[in-house]
Amino acid sequence: MHVARRHGIPSDLHAWAVERALLGHLGEAWRDPDHGIWEVRGPRRHFTHSKVMVWVAFDRAVKAVERYRLPGPVDRWRALRDEVHEVVCRDGFSAKRNSFTQYFGTDEVDASLLLIPLVGFLPAGDPRMFGTVAAIERDLLHNGFLRRYCPHEEVDGLPAGEGAFLACTFWLADNYQLQGRHDDAVRLFERLVGVANDVGLISEEYDTVGRRALGNFPQAFSQVMLINTARNLARRHGPAERRHD
Repeated sequence: MHVARRHGIPSDLHAWAVERALLGHLGEAWRDPDHGIWEVRGPRRHFTHSKVMVWVAFDRAVKAVERYRLPGPVDRWRALRDEVHEVVCRDGFSAKRNSFTQYFGTDEVDASLLLIPLVGFLPAGDPRMFGTVAAIERDLLHNGFLRRYCPHEEVDGLPAGEGAFLACTFWLADNYQLQGRHDDAVRLFERLVGVANDVGLISEEYDTVGRRALGNFPQAFSQVMLINTARNLARRHGPAERRHD
């Protein structure tokens, strides 16, 4: 809804009423554990990415009032935005690893942490993001492609062996670009484009050993990330830089 407003789509009071209702629910529910972006089958936890997206919701709500003059309890939303930011930076960060973590209380990482600068929670140049990218490279990069996370039975209940997630690998390329590693970003992007089929379609996952597509095919999530990363590499102030504005 925020993106629609940014691009000039007229505000609809019914849509804003729905958005306010969602924000009202989120104001209470954000303190609860959840199953995370990947809907893992293990117990509910306080996943760092989930809390970051709560921050995004309240940040965009504040902007709706400040920029687009929509009515709402902006002081409450500002306070919630600040509280969530403080909680994530305190509980979702491991000083031991100098990295944000998959969920509060662990030292494990998750590729979804790469979205932190892409949604504007922190700048890509923040030292904590340099540390997070380095930890993700060490733990999740395999044969040039990125896995979502390291599977553990107590977290997701799944056996090891899933393919690399292509959307996540595009997020890594975006972070490279934002951190000034343009050549690394281009090389990674070209590797990703190289696994497309003859008409440019890509899958959800990629088997880096068998060199074959896995999962949903074609996968819109992967295709959208391909387009975003191409735009990030081809121009200044691409989607990754503008997203947090």
